[in-house]
Amino acid sequence: MPSVTAAPTPQALSPRRRELLAAAVHVVADEGLRGLTHRAVDRRAGLPEGTCSAYFRTRQALQLAVTEYVAATLAADVDALAAELVGCTGDEARAVALTLALFERWLDERELISAKLDLSLEAPRNPAVAEALVASRARLVGVVRGLMAPVDPSTGTDDGQARAEALVASFDGLLVAALQKPQHERRAFLSTSLTLVMHALNPGG
Repeated sequence: MPSVTAAPTPQALSPRRRELLAAAVHVVADEGLRGLTHRAVDRRAGLPEGTCSAYFRTRQALQLAVTEYVAATLAADVDALAAELVGCTGDEARAVALTLALFERWLDERELISAKLDLSLEAPRNPAVAEALVASRARLVGVVRGLMAPVDPSTGTDDGQARAEALVASFDGLLVAALQKPQHERRAFLSTSLTLVMHALNPGG
């Protein structure tokens, strides 16, 4: 299994920075990136005006910090899931159940996923945001790649990287599609879709 360096976690930040960035994620989820201002974050966090700008001097610095915070939070969740999936070799039903549980939690706490979508749309216009998201995706692909057998025994071809990239892209799409469905339909949709998509984790699938 390829080695993947553990992602930096939000816990490595100071408590105040975590508080501000958590508030910023809620602002982006509710108002989009256009609503992301220092004042909006201060209001959301219930802190005196000027607190956010003392930690993130410019709007660009705030936007980049939010991007890194969202990416690190999601990556830490994926790391935890990957550690559980290592013990699921040959047990696809359990792998789907564990992945489904994480996706459902993300959808119940929709702010992170909503903020990530807004940031992804901003990336083509903002090189710093794009760079942070590209690095995050490369990490996630590396985690998924590490769970795959390196070589297709029937061909001798190592297609794990391509399959990992396709799987991560599929996960992104499933989350967006699930967000657009009524809440009572999401579990069934994700369960069926994940079962189909996660055959990519099975070298014989």
